[in-house]
Amino acid sequence: MNVPATREDLMIVNMGPHHPSMHGVLRLIVTLDGEDVIDCEPILGYLHRGMEKIAENRTIIQYLPYVTRWDYLATMFTEAITVNAPEQLGNIQVPKRASYIRVIMLELSRIASHLLWLGPFMADIGAQTPFFYIFRERELVYDLFEAATGMRMMHNYFRIGGVAADLPYGWIDKCLDFCDYFLTGVSEYQKLITRNPIFLERVEGVGIIGVEEAINWGLSGPMLRASGIQWDLRKVDRYECYDEFDWEVQWQKEGDSLSRYLVRIGEMVESIKIIQQALEGIPGGPYENLEIRCFDRVRNPELNDFDYRFISKKPSPTFELSKQELYVRVEAPKGELGVFLIGDQNVFPWRWKIRPPGFINLQILPQLVKRMKLADIMTILEVQDINSFSRLEYLKEVYGMIWVLVPIFTPVLGITIGVLAIVWLEREISAGIQQRIGPEYAGPLGILQALADGTKLLFKENLLPSRGDTRLFSIGPSIAVISILLSYLIIPFGSNLVLSDLNIGVFLWIAISSIAPIGLLMSGYGSNNKYSFLGGLRAAAQSISYEIPLTLCVLSISLRAIR
Repeated sequence: MNVPATREDLMIVNMGPHHPSMHGVLRLIVTLDGEDVIDCEPILGYLHRGMEKIAENRTIIQYLPYVTRWDYLATMFTEAITVNAPEQLGNIQVPKRASYIRVIMLELSRIASHLLWLGPFMADIGAQTPFFYIFRERELVYDLFEAATGMRMMHNYFRIGGVAADLPYGWIDKCLDFCDYFLTGVSEYQKLITRNPIFLERVEGVGIIGVEEAINWGLSGPMLRASGIQWDLRKVDRYECYDEFDWEVQWQKEGDSLSRYLVRIGEMVESIKIIQQALEGIPGGPYENLEIRCFDRVRNPELNDFDYRFISKKPSPTFELSKQELYVRVEAPKGELGVFLIGDQNVFPWRWKIRPPGFINLQILPQLVKRMKLADIMTILEVQDINSFSRLEYLKEVYGMIWVLVPIFTPVLGITIGVLAIVWLEREISAGIQQRIGPEYAGPLGILQALADGTKLLFKENLLPSRGDTRLFSIGPSIAVISILLSYLIIPFGSNLVLSDLNIGVFLWIAISSIAPIGLLMSGYGSNNKYSFLGGLRAAAQSISYEIPLTLCVLSISLRAIR
Protein backbone atom coordinates (compact mmCIF):
# COMPACT_ATOMS: atom_id res chain seq x y z
CA MET A 1 0.00 0.00 0.00
CA ASN A 2 1.37 3.37 -0.99
CA VAL A 3 1.20 5.99 1.76
CA PRO A 4 0.75 9.52 0.33
CA ALA A 5 3.54 11.82 1.43
CA THR A 6 2.79 15.30 2.73
CA ARG A 7 4.51 17.96 0.64
CA GLU A 8 6.13 20.75 2.59
CA ASP A 9 7.65 22.73 -0.27
CA LEU A 10 6.14 25.86 -1.82
CA MET A 11 3.43 25.74 -4.44
CA ILE A 12 3.38 27.89 -7.60
CA VAL A 13 -0.05 28.80 -8.94
CA ASN A 14 -1.02 30.59 -12.15
CA MET A 15 -3.78 33.20 -11.85
CA GLY A 16 -4.91 34.40 -15.26
CA PRO A 17 -5.12 35.38 -17.97
CA HIS A 18 -8.28 33.24 -18.11
CA HIS A 19 -9.12 33.75 -14.45
CA PRO A 20 -12.35 35.82 -14.26
CA SER A 21 -10.67 38.45 -12.09
CA MET A 22 -7.78 38.93 -14.52
CA HIS A 23 -10.10 40.17 -17.32
CA GLY A 24 -7.99 38.43 -19.94
CA VAL A 25 -5.02 40.82 -19.90
CA LEU A 26 -2.92 39.81 -16.89
CA ARG A 27 -1.26 36.69 -15.54
CA LEU A 28 0.08 36.36 -12.01
CA ILE A 29 2.61 33.68 -11.05
CA VAL A 30 1.92 33.31 -7.33
CA THR A 31 4.18 31.39 -4.94
CA LEU A 32 2.18 30.08 -1.98
CA ASP A 33 2.97 28.56 1.38
CA GLY A 34 -0.45 27.15 2.09
CA GLU A 35 -2.74 30.19 1.85
CA ASP A 36 0.07 32.70 2.46
CA VAL A 37 1.53 34.56 -0.51
CA ILE A 38 5.32 34.36 -0.61
CA ASP A 39 5.92 35.99 -4.00
CA CYS A 40 3.94 37.31 -6.95
CA GLU A 41 5.18 38.03 -10.47
CA PRO A 42 2.88 39.90 -12.87
CA ILE A 43 3.20 38.79 -16.50
CA LEU A 44 2.12 41.31 -19.12
CA GLY A 45 1.93 41.18 -22.87
CA TYR A 46 -1.60 39.91 -23.43
CA LEU A 47 -2.75 43.17 -25.02
CA HIS A 48 -0.57 43.86 -28.06
CA ARG A 49 -1.80 46.64 -30.30
CA GLY A 50 1.19 48.69 -31.40
CA MET A 51 -0.59 51.99 -30.76
CA GLU A 52 2.56 54.08 -30.47
CA LYS A 53 3.94 53.10 -33.87
CA ILE A 54 0.52 53.54 -35.43
CA ALA A 55 0.50 57.11 -34.07
CA GLU A 56 3.90 57.82 -35.61
CA ASN A 57 2.54 56.89 -39.04
CA ARG A 58 -0.74 58.83 -38.92
CA THR A 59 -1.79 62.43 -38.65
CA ILE A 60 -3.50 63.39 -35.41
CA ILE A 61 -6.98 63.40 -36.96
CA GLN A 62 -6.36 60.04 -38.62
CA TYR A 63 -5.15 58.61 -35.32
CA LEU A 64 -8.09 59.79 -33.18
CA PRO A 65 -10.34 56.77 -33.93
CA TYR A 66 -7.60 54.46 -32.60
CA VAL A 67 -7.08 56.03 -29.20
CA THR A 68 -10.38 54.98 -27.65
CA ARG A 69 -9.02 51.41 -27.71
CA TRP A 70 -6.32 52.32 -25.20
CA ASP A 71 -8.81 52.21 -22.36
CA TYR A 72 -12.35 51.42 -23.44
CA LEU A 73 -13.64 52.32 -19.97
CA ALA A 74 -12.41 55.93 -20.12
CA THR A 75 -12.48 56.74 -23.81
CA MET A 76 -12.91 60.51 -23.48
CA PHE A 77 -9.61 60.83 -21.62
CA THR A 78 -7.63 59.08 -24.32
CA GLU A 79 -9.14 61.44 -26.90
CA ALA A 80 -8.42 64.45 -24.66
CA ILE A 81 -4.72 63.65 -24.25
CA THR A 82 -4.41 63.00 -27.99
CA VAL A 83 -5.65 66.46 -28.94
CA ASN A 84 -4.10 68.31 -25.98
CA ALA A 85 -0.57 67.38 -27.07
CA PRO A 86 -0.66 69.04 -30.53
CA GLU A 87 -2.71 71.93 -29.11
CA GLN A 88 0.06 72.78 -26.67
CA LEU A 89 2.73 72.09 -29.26
CA GLY A 90 1.10 74.51 -31.71
CA ASN A 91 -0.26 76.96 -29.09
CA ILE A 92 -3.82 76.47 -30.35
CA GLN A 93 -6.63 78.22 -28.47
CA VAL A 94 -9.78 76.27 -27.58
CA PRO A 95 -13.11 78.17 -27.49
CA LYS A 96 -14.67 78.52 -24.06
CA ARG A 97 -17.80 76.56 -25.00
CA ALA A 98 -15.71 73.70 -26.36
CA SER A 99 -13.70 73.63 -23.12
CA TYR A 100 -16.90 73.38 -21.07
CA ILE A 101 -18.20 70.58 -23.27
CA ARG A 102 -14.90 68.73 -22.87
CA VAL A 103 -15.09 68.97 -19.08
CA ILE A 104 -18.63 67.61 -19.07
CA MET A 105 -17.68 64.68 -21.27
CA LEU A 106 -14.55 63.94 -19.26
CA GLU A 107 -16.41 63.82 -15.95
CA LEU A 108 -19.18 61.66 -17.38
CA SER A 109 -16.49 59.30 -18.64
CA ARG A 110 -14.88 59.31 -15.17
CA ILE A 111 -18.20 58.28 -13.63
CA ALA A 112 -18.69 55.49 -16.18
CA SER A 113 -15.16 54.20 -15.55
CA HIS A 114 -15.56 54.24 -11.76
CA LEU A 115 -18.89 52.45 -12.05
CA LEU A 116 -17.39 49.69 -14.16
CA TRP A 117 -14.62 49.43 -11.58
CA LEU A 118 -17.05 49.20 -8.67
CA GLY A 119 -19.20 46.39 -10.07
CA PRO A 120 -16.45 43.85 -10.93
CA PHE A 121 -14.53 44.80 -7.77
CA MET A 122 -17.48 43.90 -5.58
CA ALA A 123 -18.18 40.74 -7.59
CA ASP A 124 -14.57 39.58 -7.20
CA ILE A 125 -14.73 39.85 -3.43
CA GLY A 126 -18.07 38.06 -3.22
CA ALA A 127 -20.85 40.67 -3.60
CA GLN A 128 -22.82 40.14 -6.80
CA THR A 129 -25.64 42.65 -6.31
CA PRO A 130 -23.67 45.90 -7.00
CA PHE A 131 -22.41 44.42 -10.26
CA PHE A 132 -25.97 44.49 -11.61
CA TYR A 133 -26.81 47.87 -10.07
CA ILE A 134 -23.97 49.79 -11.70
CA PHE A 135 -25.27 49.09 -15.21
CA ARG A 136 -28.33 51.24 -14.56
CA GLU A 137 -26.35 54.47 -14.24
CA ARG A 138 -23.69 53.40 -16.73
CA GLU A 139 -26.28 52.89 -19.45
CA LEU A 140 -27.68 56.36 -18.77
CA VAL A 141 -24.19 57.82 -19.24
CA TYR A 142 -23.82 55.95 -22.51
CA ASP A 143 -27.22 57.25 -23.63
CA LEU A 144 -25.90 60.79 -23.12
CA PHE A 145 -22.73 59.93 -25.04
CA GLU A 146 -24.73 58.45 -27.89
CA ALA A 147 -26.96 61.52 -28.12
CA ALA A 148 -23.97 63.88 -28.29
CA THR A 149 -21.40 61.88 -30.26
CA GLY A 150 -23.39 59.22 -32.10
CA MET A 151 -21.47 56.38 -30.40
CA ARG A 152 -21.84 54.75 -27.02
CA MET A 153 -18.20 53.76 -26.41
CA MET A 154 -15.78 54.60 -29.24
CA HIS A 155 -16.79 58.24 -29.64
CA ASN A 156 -14.16 60.01 -31.80
CA TYR A 157 -15.59 63.26 -30.45
CA PHE A 158 -12.61 65.44 -29.51
CA ARG A 159 -10.88 67.54 -32.18
CA ILE A 160 -7.81 69.74 -32.21
CA GLY A 161 -9.18 73.11 -31.15
CA GLY A 162 -12.54 71.89 -29.87
CA VAL A 163 -15.03 69.07 -30.36
CA ALA A 164 -16.60 67.44 -33.41
CA ALA A 165 -20.17 68.71 -32.85
CA ASP A 166 -22.18 70.91 -30.53
CA LEU A 167 -24.52 69.51 -27.89
CA PRO A 168 -27.94 68.64 -29.38
CA TYR A 169 -31.15 70.32 -28.31
CA GLY A 170 -32.43 69.11 -24.94
CA TRP A 171 -29.16 67.36 -24.04
CA ILE A 172 -28.33 69.71 -21.16
CA ASP A 173 -31.71 69.11 -19.49
CA LYS A 174 -31.29 65.35 -19.83
CA CYS A 175 -27.82 65.55 -18.30
CA LEU A 176 -29.11 67.61 -15.35
CA ASP A 177 -31.80 65.00 -14.74
CA PHE A 178 -29.14 62.31 -14.76
CA CYS A 179 -27.09 64.22 -12.17
CA ASP A 180 -30.03 64.40 -9.79
CA TYR A 181 -30.78 60.72 -10.26
CA PHE A 182 -27.16 59.62 -9.89
CA LEU A 183 -26.72 61.29 -6.50
CA THR A 184 -29.48 59.06 -5.10
CA GLY A 185 -27.76 56.06 -6.68
CA VAL A 186 -24.45 56.88 -4.96
CA SER A 187 -26.26 57.12 -1.63
CA GLU A 188 -27.70 53.69 -2.30
CA TYR A 189 -24.24 52.27 -2.99
CA GLN A 190 -22.90 53.75 0.23
CA LYS A 191 -25.73 52.25 2.29
CA LEU A 192 -25.32 48.88 0.61
CA ILE A 193 -21.53 48.61 0.62
CA THR A 194 -19.65 51.06 2.81
CA ARG A 195 -20.91 49.85 6.21
CA ASN A 196 -21.26 46.20 5.27
CA PRO A 197 -19.27 44.21 7.88
CA ILE A 198 -18.23 41.51 5.40
CA PHE A 199 -16.98 44.16 2.96
CA LEU A 200 -15.06 45.97 5.70
CA GLU A 201 -13.46 42.70 6.77
CA ARG A 202 -12.17 42.15 3.22
CA VAL A 203 -10.78 45.66 2.53
CA GLU A 204 -9.98 47.44 5.78
CA GLY A 205 -6.27 47.29 6.56
CA VAL A 206 -5.50 45.28 3.39
CA GLY A 207 -2.84 46.47 0.94
CA ILE A 208 -1.59 49.46 2.92
CA ILE A 209 0.62 51.94 1.00
CA GLY A 210 2.48 54.66 2.90
CA VAL A 211 3.14 58.19 1.69
CA GLU A 212 6.81 57.60 0.84
CA GLU A 213 6.05 54.29 -0.86
CA ALA A 214 3.38 55.88 -3.04
CA ILE A 215 5.78 58.62 -4.16
CA ASN A 216 8.74 56.32 -4.72
CA TRP A 217 6.71 53.89 -6.82
CA GLY A 218 5.34 56.69 -8.99
CA LEU A 219 1.70 56.01 -8.17
CA SER A 220 -1.01 58.38 -9.34
CA GLY A 221 -4.76 58.85 -9.21
CA PRO A 222 -6.79 57.26 -6.41
CA MET A 223 -3.84 55.02 -5.53
CA LEU A 224 -1.84 58.13 -4.62
CA ARG A 225 -4.62 60.18 -3.03
CA ALA A 226 -5.69 57.27 -0.80
CA SER A 227 -2.25 57.43 0.85
CA GLY A 228 -2.70 61.00 2.10
CA ILE A 229 -1.32 63.02 -0.84
CA GLN A 230 -3.67 65.66 -2.25
CA TRP A 231 -2.41 65.53 -5.82
CA ASP A 232 -4.91 65.97 -8.65
CA LEU A 233 -3.77 67.20 -12.06
CA ARG A 234 -7.04 69.07 -12.52
CA LYS A 235 -5.92 71.31 -9.66
CA VAL A 236 -2.17 71.19 -10.32
CA ASP A 237 -2.03 71.79 -14.09
CA ARG A 238 -5.33 73.72 -14.36
CA TYR A 239 -5.98 72.34 -17.84
CA GLU A 240 -9.28 72.98 -19.63
CA CYS A 241 -11.46 75.12 -17.31
CA TYR A 242 -11.43 73.11 -14.07
CA ASP A 243 -10.22 76.11 -12.09
CA GLU A 244 -13.54 77.86 -12.77
CA PHE A 245 -15.55 75.30 -10.80
CA ASP A 246 -15.95 74.71 -7.07
CA TRP A 247 -14.95 71.18 -6.17
CA GLU A 248 -12.66 69.38 -3.72
CA VAL A 249 -9.90 66.82 -4.18
CA GLN A 250 -10.92 63.51 -2.63
CA TRP A 251 -8.24 61.91 -0.47
CA GLN A 252 -7.76 59.60 2.49
CA LYS A 253 -4.80 59.05 4.79
CA GLU A 254 -5.04 55.35 5.75
CA GLY A 255 -3.66 54.03 2.44
CA ASP A 256 -5.54 50.71 2.50
CA SER A 257 -8.03 49.21 0.06
CA LEU A 258 -10.95 50.80 1.89
CA SER A 259 -9.40 54.24 1.40
CA ARG A 260 -9.03 53.68 -2.32
CA TYR A 261 -12.69 52.65 -2.48
CA LEU A 262 -13.78 55.78 -0.58
CA VAL A 263 -11.71 58.02 -2.85
CA ARG A 264 -13.40 56.71 -5.97
CA ILE A 265 -16.88 56.96 -4.44
CA GLY A 266 -16.12 60.56 -3.45
CA GLU A 267 -14.76 61.36 -6.92
CA MET A 268 -18.03 60.33 -8.53
CA VAL A 269 -19.90 62.79 -6.29
CA GLU A 270 -17.40 65.56 -7.08
CA SER A 271 -17.73 64.80 -10.80
CA ILE A 272 -21.47 65.38 -10.52
CA LYS A 273 -20.80 68.75 -8.87
CA ILE A 274 -18.46 69.75 -11.71
CA ILE A 275 -20.95 68.63 -14.37
CA GLN A 276 -23.81 70.56 -12.77
CA GLN A 277 -21.76 73.75 -12.60
CA ALA A 278 -20.57 73.35 -16.19
CA LEU A 279 -24.08 72.74 -17.48
CA GLU A 280 -25.48 75.77 -15.67
CA GLY A 281 -22.69 78.11 -16.78
CA ILE A 282 -21.88 76.85 -20.26
CA PRO A 283 -21.33 79.87 -22.54
CA GLY A 284 -22.34 80.38 -26.13
CA GLY A 285 -20.02 80.65 -29.09
CA PRO A 286 -18.26 78.20 -31.41
CA TYR A 287 -17.50 74.63 -30.42
CA GLU A 288 -14.31 74.39 -32.50
CA ASN A 289 -11.43 76.64 -33.57
CA LEU A 290 -11.84 76.46 -37.33
CA GLU A 291 -8.71 78.50 -38.07
CA ILE A 292 -6.44 75.50 -37.52
CA ARG A 293 -8.21 73.25 -40.06
CA CYS A 294 -5.64 73.86 -42.75
CA PHE A 295 -2.09 72.98 -43.72
CA ASP A 296 0.62 75.29 -42.41
CA ARG A 297 2.56 75.24 -45.68
CA VAL A 298 2.23 74.18 -49.28
CA ARG A 299 5.04 72.26 -50.95
CA ASN A 300 5.67 70.55 -54.23
CA PRO A 301 4.85 66.84 -53.93
CA GLU A 302 7.68 64.44 -54.55
CA LEU A 303 7.62 60.86 -55.67
CA ASN A 304 6.59 58.46 -52.85
CA ASP A 305 5.77 61.42 -50.64
CA PHE A 306 2.60 61.54 -48.57
CA ASP A 307 0.88 64.25 -50.62
CA TYR A 308 1.86 62.60 -53.92
CA ARG A 309 0.56 59.14 -53.04
CA PHE A 310 -2.72 60.40 -51.62
CA ILE A 311 -3.23 63.44 -53.85
CA SER A 312 -6.38 61.87 -55.37
CA LYS A 313 -7.99 61.61 -51.95
CA LYS A 314 -9.33 64.45 -49.86
CA PRO A 315 -6.74 65.04 -47.14
CA SER A 316 -7.97 65.17 -43.56
CA PRO A 317 -7.58 68.51 -41.75
CA THR A 318 -4.15 68.56 -40.21
CA PHE A 319 -1.10 70.69 -39.69
CA GLU A 320 2.61 70.26 -39.24
CA LEU A 321 3.97 69.59 -35.78
CA SER A 322 6.73 72.03 -34.98
CA LYS A 323 10.22 70.73 -34.21
CA GLN A 324 10.06 70.55 -30.42
CA GLU A 325 9.07 68.12 -27.69
CA LEU A 326 6.73 68.21 -24.71
CA TYR A 327 4.96 65.99 -22.18
CA VAL A 328 1.20 66.39 -21.69
CA ARG A 329 -0.88 64.74 -18.98
CA VAL A 330 -4.48 64.54 -17.76
CA GLU A 331 -6.09 63.16 -14.61
CA ALA A 332 -7.71 59.95 -15.88
CA PRO A 333 -9.89 57.74 -13.64
CA LYS A 334 -7.01 55.32 -13.05
CA GLY A 335 -4.35 58.01 -12.58
CA GLU A 336 -2.01 60.13 -14.66
CA LEU A 337 -2.39 59.49 -18.39
CA GLY A 338 0.42 61.16 -20.31
CA VAL A 339 1.86 61.47 -23.80
CA PHE A 340 5.43 62.42 -24.68
CA LEU A 341 5.37 64.01 -28.14
CA ILE A 342 8.26 65.00 -30.39
CA GLY A 343 7.51 67.00 -33.53
CA ASP A 344 9.78 67.08 -36.57
CA GLN A 345 8.23 69.72 -38.82
CA ASN A 346 6.00 67.03 -40.31
CA VAL A 347 2.36 66.05 -40.24
CA PHE A 348 3.34 62.84 -38.48
CA PRO A 349 4.75 62.78 -34.92
CA TRP A 350 8.41 61.79 -34.83
CA ARG A 351 7.86 60.12 -31.42
CA TRP A 352 4.65 59.32 -29.60
CA LYS A 353 5.19 57.71 -26.19
CA ILE A 354 2.25 56.88 -23.95
CA ARG A 355 2.33 56.74 -20.15
CA PRO A 356 -0.55 54.45 -19.11
CA PRO A 357 -1.61 54.87 -15.45
CA GLY A 358 -2.62 51.25 -14.87
CA PHE A 359 0.76 49.89 -15.96
CA ILE A 360 2.66 52.21 -13.60
CA ASN A 361 0.35 51.47 -10.66
CA LEU A 362 0.77 47.72 -11.21
CA GLN A 363 4.46 47.83 -10.23
CA ILE A 364 3.70 47.87 -6.52
CA LEU A 365 1.45 44.79 -6.64
CA PRO A 366 4.13 42.18 -5.74
CA GLN A 367 5.08 44.18 -2.66
CA LEU A 368 1.46 44.62 -1.55
CA VAL A 369 0.47 40.95 -1.75
CA LYS A 370 3.50 39.50 0.02
CA ARG A 371 2.64 37.99 3.42
CA MET A 372 -1.05 38.35 2.59
CA LYS A 373 -3.61 35.62 2.04
CA LEU A 374 -4.43 34.25 -1.40
CA ALA A 375 -7.95 35.71 -1.24
CA ASP A 376 -6.49 39.19 -0.59
CA ILE A 377 -4.89 39.24 -4.04
CA MET A 378 -8.26 39.90 -5.65
CA THR A 379 -9.02 42.71 -3.23
CA ILE A 380 -5.66 44.44 -3.73
CA LEU A 381 -5.60 43.96 -7.50
CA GLU A 382 -9.17 45.03 -8.21
CA VAL A 383 -9.03 48.10 -5.99
CA GLN A 384 -6.14 49.28 -8.20
CA ASP A 385 -8.65 49.45 -11.09
CA ILE A 386 -6.55 47.53 -13.60
CA ASN A 387 -9.15 46.32 -16.10
CA SER A 388 -7.29 47.38 -19.22
CA PHE A 389 -3.59 48.14 -19.04
CA SER A 390 -3.09 50.08 -22.22
CA ARG A 391 0.28 48.33 -22.37
CA LEU A 392 1.24 49.11 -25.93
CA GLU A 393 3.72 46.92 -27.76
CA TYR A 394 4.60 46.05 -31.30
CA LEU A 395 2.44 43.71 -33.32
CA LYS A 396 4.06 40.47 -34.40
CA GLU A 397 3.74 39.07 -37.90
CA VAL A 398 2.07 35.66 -37.61
CA TYR A 399 0.42 35.23 -40.98
CA GLY A 400 3.36 33.34 -42.49
CA MET A 401 3.05 30.65 -39.84
CA ILE A 402 -0.36 29.63 -41.18
CA TRP A 403 1.15 27.97 -44.25
CA VAL A 404 3.64 26.10 -42.10
CA LEU A 405 0.84 24.66 -39.96
CA VAL A 406 -1.36 23.56 -42.88
CA PRO A 407 0.46 20.20 -43.41
CA ILE A 408 0.13 19.50 -39.68
CA PHE A 409 -3.54 20.36 -39.40
CA THR A 410 -4.57 18.40 -42.51
CA PRO A 411 -4.04 14.87 -41.04
CA VAL A 412 -5.42 16.02 -37.70
CA LEU A 413 -8.56 17.21 -39.44
CA GLY A 414 -8.83 13.93 -41.34
CA ILE A 415 -8.51 11.88 -38.14
CA THR A 416 -11.09 14.08 -36.43
CA ILE A 417 -13.61 13.64 -39.23
CA GLY A 418 -12.97 9.88 -39.19
CA VAL A 419 -13.59 9.68 -35.44
CA LEU A 420 -16.80 11.67 -35.80
CA ALA A 421 -17.99 9.37 -38.61
CA ILE A 422 -17.27 6.24 -36.54
CA VAL A 423 -19.04 7.64 -33.48
CA TRP A 424 -22.03 8.67 -35.60
CA LEU A 425 -22.20 5.22 -37.20
CA GLU A 426 -22.00 3.51 -33.80
CA ARG A 427 -24.88 5.64 -32.53
CA GLU A 428 -27.00 4.87 -35.56
CA ILE A 429 -26.35 1.11 -35.35
CA SER A 430 -27.03 1.02 -31.61
CA ALA A 431 -30.29 2.92 -31.94
CA GLY A 432 -31.34 0.85 -34.94
CA ILE A 433 -30.80 -2.40 -33.07
CA GLN A 434 -32.71 -1.11 -30.03
CA GLN A 435 -35.42 0.49 -32.20
CA ARG A 436 -35.41 3.78 -30.32
CA ILE A 437 -34.94 7.46 -31.01
CA GLY A 438 -31.96 8.27 -28.90
CA PRO A 439 -29.32 10.97 -28.61
CA GLU A 440 -28.15 10.18 -32.14
CA TYR A 441 -30.83 12.63 -33.31
CA ALA A 442 -29.36 15.57 -31.39
CA GLY A 443 -29.02 18.07 -34.18
CA PRO A 444 -29.44 17.41 -37.90
CA LEU A 445 -28.80 13.70 -38.57
CA GLY A 446 -27.27 13.34 -35.10
CA ILE A 447 -24.20 15.40 -36.02
CA LEU A 448 -24.13 17.35 -32.74
CA GLN A 449 -24.08 14.21 -30.58
CA ALA A 450 -21.31 12.69 -32.68
CA LEU A 451 -19.38 15.94 -32.47
CA ALA A 452 -19.69 15.98 -28.67
CA ASP A 453 -18.69 12.33 -28.27
CA GLY A 454 -15.83 12.62 -30.74
CA THR A 455 -14.47 15.76 -29.11
CA LYS A 456 -14.59 14.09 -25.70
CA LEU A 457 -12.79 11.07 -27.11
CA LEU A 458 -10.06 13.13 -28.81
CA PHE A 459 -9.32 15.34 -25.80
CA LYS A 460 -9.69 12.71 -23.12
CA GLU A 461 -6.63 12.81 -20.88
CA ASN A 462 -4.16 10.00 -21.55
CA LEU A 463 -2.50 8.90 -18.30
CA LEU A 464 0.29 6.35 -18.32
CA PRO A 465 1.44 4.69 -15.06
CA SER A 466 4.98 5.59 -14.07
CA ARG A 467 5.75 2.27 -12.32
CA GLY A 468 3.63 -0.14 -14.35
CA ASP A 469 3.98 -2.07 -17.58
CA THR A 470 3.34 0.70 -20.10
CA ARG A 471 3.22 -1.68 -23.07
CA LEU A 472 0.67 -4.00 -21.47
CA PHE A 473 -1.31 -1.03 -20.18
CA SER A 474 -1.53 0.45 -23.70
CA ILE A 475 -2.38 -2.81 -25.49
CA GLY A 476 -5.34 -3.63 -23.24
CA PRO A 477 -7.79 -0.94 -24.49
CA SER A 478 -6.83 -1.76 -28.09
CA ILE A 479 -7.79 -5.42 -27.60
CA ALA A 480 -11.12 -4.39 -26.09
CA VAL A 481 -11.93 -1.97 -28.91
CA ILE A 482 -10.74 -4.31 -31.72
CA SER A 483 -12.79 -7.20 -30.40
CA ILE A 484 -15.93 -5.08 -30.40
CA LEU A 485 -15.26 -3.84 -33.92
CA LEU A 486 -14.61 -7.42 -35.15
CA SER A 487 -17.88 -8.55 -33.64
CA TYR A 488 -19.75 -6.12 -35.87
CA LEU A 489 -18.12 -7.57 -38.99
CA ILE A 490 -19.80 -10.97 -38.65
CA ILE A 491 -23.34 -9.69 -37.98
CA PRO A 492 -25.51 -10.26 -41.07
CA PHE A 493 -27.13 -6.88 -41.74
CA GLY A 494 -29.87 -6.40 -44.29
CA SER A 495 -31.22 -3.15 -45.73
CA ASN A 496 -31.37 -0.09 -43.44
CA LEU A 497 -28.92 -1.75 -41.02
CA VAL A 498 -31.54 -4.24 -39.72
CA LEU A 499 -30.47 -7.74 -38.69
CA SER A 500 -31.61 -10.12 -41.42
CA ASP A 501 -31.01 -13.50 -39.75
CA LEU A 502 -30.23 -13.96 -36.08
CA ASN A 503 -29.44 -17.64 -36.54
CA ILE A 504 -26.19 -16.84 -38.33
CA GLY A 505 -23.12 -16.00 -36.30
CA VAL A 506 -24.89 -15.28 -33.00
CA PHE A 507 -22.66 -17.33 -30.76
CA LEU A 508 -19.58 -16.35 -32.76
CA TRP A 509 -20.48 -12.70 -32.14
CA ILE A 510 -20.82 -13.39 -28.41
CA ALA A 511 -17.50 -15.20 -28.37
CA ILE A 512 -15.61 -12.42 -30.11
CA SER A 513 -17.16 -9.66 -28.01
CA SER A 514 -16.25 -11.62 -24.88
CA ILE A 515 -12.59 -10.90 -25.59
CA ALA A 516 -13.13 -7.31 -24.43
CA PRO A 517 -12.94 -8.18 -20.68
CA ILE A 518 -9.48 -9.68 -21.30
CA GLY A 519 -8.27 -6.28 -22.53
CA LEU A 520 -9.70 -4.64 -19.44
CA LEU A 521 -7.88 -7.13 -17.20
CA MET A 522 -4.62 -6.52 -19.09
CA SER A 523 -4.88 -2.77 -18.55
CA GLY A 524 -5.66 -3.19 -14.87
CA TYR A 525 -2.76 -5.59 -14.38
CA GLY A 526 -0.32 -3.46 -16.40
CA SER A 527 -1.08 -0.32 -14.34
CA ASN A 528 0.65 -1.85 -11.27
CA ASN A 529 -2.12 -0.32 -9.20
CA LYS A 530 -4.49 -2.48 -7.21
CA TYR A 531 -7.38 -0.07 -7.64
CA SER A 532 -7.04 -0.08 -11.42
CA PHE A 533 -6.75 -3.87 -11.38
CA LEU A 534 -9.86 -4.16 -9.22
CA GLY A 535 -11.60 -1.85 -11.69
CA GLY A 536 -10.63 -4.16 -14.54
CA LEU A 537 -11.86 -7.20 -12.58
CA ARG A 538 -15.12 -5.43 -11.86
CA ALA A 539 -15.62 -4.51 -15.52
CA ALA A 540 -14.82 -8.08 -16.60
CA ALA A 541 -17.11 -9.54 -13.95
CA GLN A 542 -19.85 -7.14 -14.97
CA SER A 543 -19.52 -8.21 -18.59
CA ILE A 544 -19.43 -11.92 -17.75
CA SER A 545 -22.10 -11.87 -15.05
CA TYR A 546 -24.99 -10.11 -16.68
CA GLU A 547 -24.14 -8.46 -20.00
CA ILE A 548 -23.38 -11.69 -21.88
CA PRO A 549 -26.18 -13.71 -20.19
CA LEU A 550 -28.61 -10.90 -20.87
CA THR A 551 -27.57 -10.93 -24.53
CA LEU A 552 -28.08 -14.72 -24.66
CA CYS A 553 -31.54 -14.41 -23.12
CA VAL A 554 -32.60 -11.72 -25.56
CA LEU A 555 -31.24 -13.69 -28.52
CA SER A 556 -32.90 -16.89 -27.34
CA ILE A 557 -36.27 -15.19 -27.10
CA SER A 558 -35.71 -13.56 -30.51
CA LEU A 559 -34.76 -16.88 -32.09
CA ARG A 560 -37.76 -18.53 -30.52
CA ALA A 561 -40.05 -15.81 -31.83
CA ILE A 562 -38.59 -16.02 -35.34
CA ARG A 563 -39.15 -19.77 -35.51
